[in-house]
Amino acid sequence: MGLLDGFKAGVAKQLGHPSGLPGKIVGALLNRGNAKPVTGAVDALRLTGGETVADFGFGGGFGLKLLLAKVGPQGTVHGADISETMLDSARARHRGDTRLKLHSASLTELPLPDASLDGAITCNTIYFIEDVSSAFRELARVLKDGGKIVVGIGDPEGMRKQGFTEQGFRIRETDEVIGLLAEAGLVLDERVRVPTGRFPFHLLACVKKH
Repeated sequence: MGLLDGFKAGVAKQLGHPSGLPGKIVGALLNRGNAKPVTGAVDALRLTGGETVADFGFGGGFGLKLLLAKVGPQGTVHGADISETMLDSARARHRGDTRLKLHSASLTELPLPDASLDGAITCNTIYFIEDVSSAFRELARVLKDGGKIVVGIGDPEGMRKQGFTEQGFRIRETDEVIGLLAEAGLVLDERVRVPTGRFPFHLLACVKKH
């Protein structure tokens, strides 16, 4: 592997699983770069206060902050991530806030009871999951009937133009993702296209059906 390919692989690895000091830097960059899509995902949940919600694969933690503000003093926010670096950062940032429950977990094995969430978001995560169908079934399991999940993905064509996505990313077409969500019982309710300057971002807001 050449130097350039090695650099791309390193960037891809940190994006998928931030760790150490580089991971903390990546987390800060993710918060800045993903601010508009994550804000859009949280807004798409249409929260009114008091709900139990989650951000799966929260990365830099910007979504956790927004969700805590939306659910208010009577709500609960769960955050799950596979990166201990990101979990440690979130623990430090929200120390003492008993509304936030953090978990070391992947999307395919969530430590939450069945039908325990009113809503959830997950942005820029499914590229790193081999069996995304299992992940979507797990998301459906933890949602209440009528609960909403917002899956955020970068535009596939735009992402393919980013050199680092050649290393370890599984880029799926948007319609394919919608189909896999439907197979898991998560039916598309709203599709929002968010311009980010680099390439568009797609928010797929789905409702769990009986």
